Amino acid sequence: MGGSSGTLECCTISRKPSNFRLLFPDLYHSSDFISTIHRWEKGPKTTSSASTPSAITIPRHPSIRRALQLLPSSISRLTTRSLHQTPVLDFKMAWRSSGATNQELVENMWKRGLIKDQRVKDAFLKVDRAHYAPSAPYEDSPQSIGYKATISAPHMHATAAESLLPHILPSDQKPAPRVLDIGSGSGYLTHLLAELAGEKGLVVGLEHIQALRELGEKNMGKSAEGNALLESGRVRFRVGDGRKGWAEAPRDGEEGAGTGWDAIHVGAAAVELHQELVDQLRAPGRMFIPVEDDNGHGQYVWAIDKKEDGSVVKERLFGVRYVPLTDAPKP
Repeated sequence: MGGSSGTLECCTISRKPSNFRLLFPDLYHSSDFISTIHRWEKGPKTTSSASTPSAITIPRHPSIRRALQLLPSSISRLTTRSLHQTPVLDFKMAWRSSGATNQELVENMWKRGLIKDQRVKDAFLKVDRAHYAPSAPYEDSPQSIGYKATISAPHMHATAAESLLPHILPSDQKPAPRVLDIGSGSGYLTHLLAELAGEKGLVVGLEHIQALRELGEKNMGKSAEGNALLESGRVRFRVGDGRKGWAEAPRDGEEGAGTGWDAIHVGAAAVELHQELVDQLRAPGRMFIPVEDDNGHGQYVWAIDKKEDGSVVKERLFGVRYVPLTDAPKP
């Protein structure tokens, strides 16, 4: 994914009513919406192989655009994210990657090239998504987890993990990697990152409200492996403003190593590239962050690399749609 770029002007999903029930659960019984979807389901099919479901490009289809306009604003925002959270080149593959079990989901992503590194695959196999996703855990799609937050699609987590991988893995020069997961939400990616960071690594999940911090801890505690990570202190959840990052005190044996991060993952869209986050990157280090473009009409994931000499290199990777990186809601 490293060299690709582009906007998500379209997305493709299989021609199945179940997909629309998943994407539009609160609107599926609207008469206008049903008639639109039924016309779509019976419409001309795109060319496909016998084993591949027919597909359609949604935002370019006038009837579906009309259906999207009928959505309540809250559902529309979730739907927009569901449709646009995928790198454009891999969208068809992503929607074919769902499985009946965690292993099947992971194997499907591996076969379709959505997971490319064996170490990332092994981490995904160790972490059962059913402990973190509220429903349909093995669907390769984002889902609401409450509090206006979502758990990202598994393939997006794989993309983030592989982008950050060189800075997450322990090495002779870096035996105890420090990783910050901003917008940790369900705790799923936090757990995956901890599996990759090794026995001496530290992963901190940062959320903007207490309820989501507690959700991440609760979900991790559902498995023996996750509970062991919490008890050992290898994973910690904190509450704070993600735009300002987080300074976690050094653990025993880390004195003198500072409080910076070898890798930072940001799971919500920033309005700008916050300098405080760049400053907290170690050299070398990398940040994976979605940022709104200058005109406010789109979002792109950026890889921010801090080199050993302290210089910073920025690379735009691909277009996405994430919920914003914001303040905690006011009481």
